[in-house]
Amino acid sequence: MLRLARELRRETEQFGVTSRQATLLAIVKDMPESSLSDLAAEEGISTAALSGHVDRLVAHGLVERRRSETDRRRVGLRLTEDGARVLRSVRERRTAWLARRLADLSQDEARRVERALPALAKLVGARPA
Repeated sequence: MLRLARELRRETEQFGVTSRQATLLAIVKDMPESSLSDLAAEEGISTAALSGHVDRLVAHGLVERRRSETDRRRVGLRLTEDGARVLRSVRERRTAWLARRLADLSQDEARRVERALPALAKLVGARPA
């Protein structure tokens, strides 16, 4: 599992973002106008720990901060067009990398991987597909 994560991280870094930053791009896409504290809660880390990642995404033009129209104290985050492009490219590259590896498996190995997916999803707290 660690090796798989490392390989997928390498695929992500080809686009100049870390895996954490790619995850943040995906969350911002799925939860537009989220605040920094919303993202920190979603990721289960402190706002301070997340702040630097978001600052770098903003500096690279991948995310923008927007002041709320209804509550001027609230600042939400939104994916930019460049951010959406990078996220799409990361996902495509990771998917292609994984598809190539899965294609090398025998039918029996592929079935075993498929049967393991619900347990793996449970391990990481994801909802099974």
